[in-house]
Amino acid sequence: MVQHRAEQGVTRRPAQRHGKRCTIISRSLYQVDNLSRIKHIICIASGKGGVGKSTTAINLAVALQQQGYKVGLLDADIYGPSQPTMLGVRSGTRPEIVDKKYMRPILACGLETNSMGYLVEGSTAMVWRAPMIVGAFNQMLQFTLWSALDYLLIDMPPGTGDIQLSLSQSVRLTGAVIVTTPQDVALLDARKGIEMFRKVNVPLLGVVENMGVHICSSCGHAEAIFGEGGGEQLANDYGVQVIGSLPLDLSIREHTDAGRPILLAQPDGAVASAYHVLARRLVAQVAELEAAGESAPSISITDD
Repeated sequence: MVQHRAEQGVTRRPAQRHGKRCTIISRSLYQVDNLSRIKHIICIASGKGGVGKSTTAINLAVALQQQGYKVGLLDADIYGPSQPTMLGVRSGTRPEIVDKKYMRPILACGLETNSMGYLVEGSTAMVWRAPMIVGAFNQMLQFTLWSALDYLLIDMPPGTGDIQLSLSQSVRLTGAVIVTTPQDVALLDARKGIEMFRKVNVPLLGVVENMGVHICSSCGHAEAIFGEGGGEQLANDYGVQVIGSLPLDLSIREHTDAGRPILLAQPDGAVASAYHVLARRLVAQVAELEAAGESAPSISITDD
């Protein structure tokens, strides 16, 4: 992990030269904003684990890239990073370090990526307290040399914890996407995630209902084994749209485990088509949000 020492007791530092904007990263650390060239930063979030959030984030990112956008993907799950495996990145791959503190993103599946999984051995348990976790996340976000991206998708850890709060308070977010499955227990936690983003004034771009139907690998029969209409009801309750409905399909799991997203493995299949629909609807929601002049507030420090 790139090491960086925070200055204690610092309450204000002059803006960096050449007019670059400074952004609060933590209580005592200021850093030149490395995100100013990114047009849209979007959280892919869920109230609980196991709903397919990371799979959705990866395939959504690939779909956007295939539609002509320049896309980055940040794995914010410090405790359980899975993106390197799901993207097929060879074990032991490390980001190139620039000027002893910056990291060049790893290129995978046409995406600029970074993850704690690139920085530690796969079997290493991250037994860290919350301040260390938040610090590591902020380093990956702010010290990665992202290029001029159209979209940076942040695959959030499940729940409503410190990373979610830190991100919402330090970075200008375009909005958040909530991934859920149809069953009641997942919907209950998804509501908590939505309420958290509402409290910190991050716009909700839509709901993705994952595993809506199970597709039999033998006969193709579709069955709603987790129930029906949960995602639609959740979206209606909060005045947003279901921007994606994705199946529980064996091929998604097989290709994900093999490190090849299904949009690359089966680009002309029905599942890939569903992810492309999700990507187009997300782009439309972002455009609608921009037209309305809404976005999350930024927190910055200048010499004005």
